[in-house]
Amino acid sequence: MKVSLKYGEKQLQIEVPDHTEILVPRSELPRVEEPFGEIRRALENPIGSPTLSEIVRQVRPKKVAILVSDLTRPSPSYIIVPPILEELKRSGVRSDQIRIVFGLGFHRKMTEDEMRKAVGNEVFEQYECLNHDVNKCSYIGETSRGTPVEVFKPVLESDLIIATGNLELHWFVGYSGGYKALLPGVCSKRTIEKNHSLMLLEDAVAGNVNSPVRLDIEEAGAMTNVKFIVNVVLNSKKEIVKAVAGHPIAAHREGVKYIDQMYKVPIRKKYDVVIASPGGFPKDINLYQAQKGLDNASHAVKENGTIVLIAECREGFGEKTFEEWMRKARTPEEPLQWIKTNFVLGGHKAVGFCKVLKKASIFLCSNMEEDVVKEIFMTPFSDPQRAINAAIERHGRPADVLLMPYANSTLPVIV
Repeated sequence: MKVSLKYGEKQLQIEVPDHTEILVPRSELPRVEEPFGEIRRALENPIGSPTLSEIVRQVRPKKVAILVSDLTRPSPSYIIVPPILEELKRSGVRSDQIRIVFGLGFHRKMTEDEMRKAVGNEVFEQYECLNHDVNKCSYIGETSRGTPVEVFKPVLESDLIIATGNLELHWFVGYSGGYKALLPGVCSKRTIEKNHSLMLLEDAVAGNVNSPVRLDIEEAGAMTNVKFIVNVVLNSKKEIVKAVAGHPIAAHREGVKYIDQMYKVPIRKKYDVVIASPGGFPKDINLYQAQKGLDNASHAVKENGTIVLIAECREGFGEKTFEEWMRKARTPEEPLQWIKTNFVLGGHKAVGFCKVLKKASIFLCSNMEEDVVKEIFMTPFSDPQRAINAAIERHGRPADVLLMPYANSTLPVIV
């Protein structure tokens, strides 16, 4: 049968065996008819918190920071931010008191055009918009798990911090959203690395709201002036299906219910071949981001099975340390040993890949150079159809085949 897969900003047509099972987000919710209206509804009905207007009256902030996602996230900031600004304006907060801060984590800086596109022309022109800088952070304390909390100074200077973003599954934080806009969003390299080192713990897996990484993030967030969040749940078409606002934990947990409803998908067996597309741009912008889909696919593949990862990776590896670790490793086992004694951000993504490589073969269909793909223990393909055919032939016919067209946001759960 013929199916369509997203690859960058294109649609690919491929053919898979008729017995292929297709795993898509479960019970996808329809898009809301009025996205801006949905954000306003959430603002008017906060969860576990006073309204934003009431908070402004209580705090009387001189400076307000709105944390927004960078281009590696599909968060529709141009929809989320304007209603927040409207409410702040009605509450007496002037535009020159507000900063919009792009939480980069450890990603590259956004260009002016990218920032403009992210929040919209009008917002970009009227409000101060700036990139987070990992080298301009101040220490405010330490979590119970030993994470030194260092936050971008312009954020710390704010009396009121509003965190925005989209909710989705995360391979070791459990879920994105909530306080994650702060950590890793606008923290120092040292803070991010220490927090992310908790990924080695057993419970740091996708779909676990009590992941030690998330609990550490929330402890750090509570040390700051993040008093309110606005998060959206997106369907596979990146359309808003639900918005939640209010207390950074209570509102987050309400949003998680919708993620579980759509994206935790039961399977009854594991498969010889899993074909996985992260879901197109920006989820496959680089190998760093595409790893999330690979991790989800690994939950459905048999031991010694094959994952066909179809990801454009227009920006290659997407992160320098990740590339260095992958390319200097002589075996997939080495990064798993290195991380135990020297946790380095970027290296953790190499660990993610190598954990899967120990379990299954990876056929990578991308724009990356074939020699480079071979160097990092994967089999390169420029044609997705050839990759799929080769994977099926590797296991013989009829191989059990599973297709995950939105792998970054589909978590297979054995029942």
